[in-house]
Amino acid sequence: MSQKVKVEKKRVHPRRNGEARGGVASAGAAVESRGARAKPSERIDEHIASIADWRGKVLATIRRIMLEADPAVTEDWKWMGSPVWYCDGMIAVANAHREKVKCTFSRGAHLGVDQLFNAGLGGREWRAIDVFEKDRLDEAALRRLVKTAIAYNRSQQKSKEKGKAVGADGGKVRRAGKKA
Repeated sequence: MSQKVKVEKKRVHPRRNGEARGGVASAGAAVESRGARAKPSERIDEHIASIADWRGKVLATIRRIMLEADPAVTEDWKWMGSPVWYCDGMIAVANAHREKVKCTFSRGAHLGVDQLFNAGLGGREWRAIDVFEKDRLDEAALRRLVKTAIAYNRSQQKSKEKGKAVGADGGKVRRAGKKA
Protein backbone atom coordinates (compact mmCIF):
# COMPACT_ATOMS: atom_id res chain seq x y z
CA MET A 1 0.00 0.00 0.00
CA SER A 2 1.48 3.31 -1.07
CA GLN A 3 0.93 6.51 0.87
CA LYS A 4 0.25 9.81 -0.74
CA VAL A 5 2.27 12.64 0.66
CA LYS A 6 0.72 16.03 0.59
CA VAL A 7 3.22 18.62 -0.55
CA GLU A 8 2.46 22.21 0.27
CA LYS A 9 3.98 24.85 -1.93
CA LYS A 10 4.92 27.95 -0.07
CA ARG A 11 4.32 31.21 -1.88
CA VAL A 12 7.45 33.30 -1.53
CA HIS A 13 7.29 37.07 -1.44
CA PRO A 14 10.05 38.20 -3.82
CA ARG A 15 11.31 41.09 -1.72
CA ARG A 16 11.65 38.90 1.36
CA ASN A 17 14.19 36.79 -0.48
CA GLY A 18 16.45 39.67 -1.37
CA GLU A 19 14.81 40.68 -4.61
CA ALA A 20 13.56 44.14 -5.35
CA ARG A 21 10.59 44.92 -7.56
CA GLY A 22 11.02 43.47 -11.01
CA GLY A 23 13.07 40.47 -9.86
CA VAL A 24 16.37 42.35 -9.55
CA ALA A 25 18.44 41.42 -6.51
CA SER A 26 18.57 44.22 -3.97
CA ALA A 27 21.69 45.58 -2.33
CA GLY A 28 20.72 43.82 0.89
CA ALA A 29 20.31 40.36 -0.66
CA ALA A 30 23.51 38.99 0.85
CA VAL A 31 22.55 40.31 4.26
CA GLU A 32 19.01 38.92 4.08
CA SER A 33 20.31 35.40 3.46
CA ARG A 34 22.35 35.27 6.67
CA GLY A 35 19.32 34.91 8.87
CA ALA A 36 18.31 36.50 12.11
CA ARG A 37 21.26 35.18 14.13
CA ALA A 38 23.68 37.96 13.22
CA LYS A 39 23.97 40.97 15.48
CA PRO A 40 22.43 44.17 14.09
CA SER A 41 25.84 45.86 13.81
CA GLU A 42 27.19 42.90 11.80
CA ARG A 43 24.18 42.96 9.49
CA ILE A 44 24.61 46.68 8.93
CA ASP A 45 28.33 46.15 8.21
CA GLU A 46 27.45 43.53 5.60
CA HIS A 47 24.68 45.66 4.14
CA ILE A 48 26.99 48.63 3.65
CA ALA A 49 29.72 46.39 2.22
CA SER A 50 27.23 44.93 -0.27
CA ILE A 51 26.55 48.39 -1.74
CA ALA A 52 29.64 48.99 -3.87
CA ASP A 53 28.72 52.41 -5.27
CA TRP A 54 28.38 55.92 -3.80
CA ARG A 55 25.29 54.90 -1.79
CA GLY A 56 27.35 52.59 0.42
CA LYS A 57 29.77 55.42 1.23
CA VAL A 58 26.90 57.79 2.10
CA LEU A 59 25.22 55.15 4.27
CA ALA A 60 28.54 54.49 6.05
CA THR A 61 28.95 58.23 6.70
CA ILE A 62 25.42 58.51 8.12
CA ARG A 63 26.09 55.53 10.36
CA ARG A 64 29.39 56.98 11.60
CA ILE A 65 27.73 60.30 12.46
CA MET A 66 24.88 58.56 14.28
CA LEU A 67 27.23 56.48 16.41
CA GLU A 68 29.60 59.38 17.16
CA ALA A 69 26.80 61.73 18.23
CA ASP A 70 26.34 60.15 21.67
CA PRO A 71 27.82 57.10 23.40
CA ALA A 72 24.30 55.88 24.26
CA VAL A 73 23.27 55.52 20.59
CA THR A 74 22.41 51.95 19.62
CA GLU A 75 21.63 50.48 16.23
CA ASP A 76 19.18 47.85 15.12
CA TRP A 77 18.20 46.02 11.93
CA LYS A 78 14.51 46.29 11.09
CA TRP A 79 11.84 46.42 8.42
CA MET A 80 13.24 43.88 5.99
CA GLY A 81 16.74 45.33 5.96
CA SER A 82 16.98 48.85 7.31
CA PRO A 83 19.52 50.17 9.79
CA VAL A 84 17.79 52.06 12.62
CA TRP A 85 19.43 54.15 15.34
CA TYR A 86 18.07 54.76 18.85
CA CYS A 87 18.92 56.91 21.84
CA ASP A 88 16.12 57.26 24.41
CA GLY A 89 13.77 56.58 21.51
CA MET A 90 14.12 56.17 17.77
CA ILE A 91 16.36 58.72 16.04
CA ALA A 92 16.36 57.69 12.39
CA VAL A 93 16.23 54.95 9.79
CA ALA A 94 18.36 54.96 6.63
CA ASN A 95 17.81 53.18 3.33
CA ALA A 96 19.75 52.97 0.10
CA HIS A 97 17.31 53.32 -2.79
CA ARG A 98 18.10 52.99 -6.49
CA GLU A 99 18.89 56.70 -7.05
CA LYS A 100 19.26 58.05 -3.50
CA VAL A 101 19.99 57.37 0.14
CA LYS A 102 17.13 58.36 2.44
CA CYS A 103 17.67 59.14 6.11
CA THR A 104 14.32 59.55 7.87
CA PHE A 105 14.05 61.07 11.35
CA SER A 106 11.10 59.70 13.26
CA ARG A 107 10.39 62.95 15.15
CA GLY A 108 11.88 65.32 12.60
CA ALA A 109 8.84 67.59 12.51
CA HIS A 110 9.36 68.41 16.21
CA LEU A 111 13.03 69.33 15.95
CA GLY A 112 12.62 72.86 14.60
CA VAL A 113 15.51 72.34 12.17
CA ASP A 114 13.95 72.17 8.73
CA GLN A 115 16.83 73.56 6.64
CA LEU A 116 18.53 70.16 6.28
CA PHE A 117 15.36 68.20 5.51
CA ASN A 118 14.33 67.97 1.86
CA ALA A 119 11.65 65.24 1.94
CA GLY A 120 8.56 64.47 3.99
CA LEU A 121 8.08 68.14 4.81
CA GLY A 122 4.29 67.87 4.90
CA GLY A 123 4.17 65.14 7.52
CA ARG A 124 3.17 65.59 11.15
CA GLU A 125 6.02 63.51 12.61
CA TRP A 126 8.61 62.35 10.10
CA ARG A 127 11.15 64.39 8.14
CA ALA A 128 13.73 62.99 5.75
CA ILE A 129 16.95 63.85 3.99
CA ASP A 130 17.30 62.50 0.46
CA VAL A 131 20.93 62.36 -0.68
CA PHE A 132 21.45 61.94 -4.42
CA GLU A 133 24.66 60.95 -6.20
CA LYS A 134 25.87 64.47 -6.97
CA ASP A 135 24.93 65.83 -3.51
CA ARG A 136 27.47 66.55 -0.83
CA LEU A 137 26.30 65.50 2.63
CA ASP A 138 26.76 68.31 5.16
CA GLU A 139 28.28 66.22 7.95
CA ALA A 140 28.42 69.03 10.51
CA ALA A 141 24.74 69.90 9.98
CA LEU A 142 23.75 66.21 10.16
CA ARG A 143 25.72 65.81 13.39
CA ARG A 144 23.89 68.82 14.91
CA LEU A 145 20.57 67.39 13.73
CA VAL A 146 21.27 63.99 15.31
CA LYS A 147 22.22 65.67 18.60
CA THR A 148 19.03 67.75 18.44
CA ALA A 149 16.99 64.58 17.87
CA ILE A 150 18.65 62.92 20.88
CA ALA A 151 17.95 65.97 23.05
CA TYR A 152 14.32 65.92 21.91
CA ASN A 153 13.99 62.21 22.76
CA ARG A 154 15.46 62.83 26.19
CA SER A 155 13.12 65.75 26.84
CA GLN A 156 10.19 63.51 25.96
CA GLN A 157 11.47 60.85 28.38
CA LYS A 158 11.70 63.44 31.17
CA SER A 159 8.19 64.75 30.53
CA LYS A 160 6.83 61.19 30.64
CA GLU A 161 8.61 60.59 33.93
CA LYS A 162 7.18 63.83 35.36
CA GLY A 163 3.70 62.76 34.31
CA LYS A 164 4.08 59.46 36.14
CA ALA A 165 5.34 61.19 39.31
CA VAL A 166 2.28 63.49 39.52
CA GLY A 167 -0.10 60.65 40.31
CA ALA A 168 -2.25 57.98 38.79
CA ASP A 169 -4.77 60.48 37.46
CA GLY A 170 -2.04 62.71 36.04
CA GLY A 171 -2.90 65.54 38.42
CA LYS A 172 -5.92 66.52 36.34
CA VAL A 173 -8.68 68.48 37.96
CA ARG A 174 -12.02 66.79 37.60
CA ARG A 175 -15.15 68.80 37.16
CA ALA A 176 -18.27 67.73 38.96
CA GLY A 177 -20.44 65.41 36.89
CA LYS A 178 -17.67 64.51 34.39
CA LYS A 179 -15.56 61.42 34.28
CA ALA A 180 -11.84 61.68 33.74
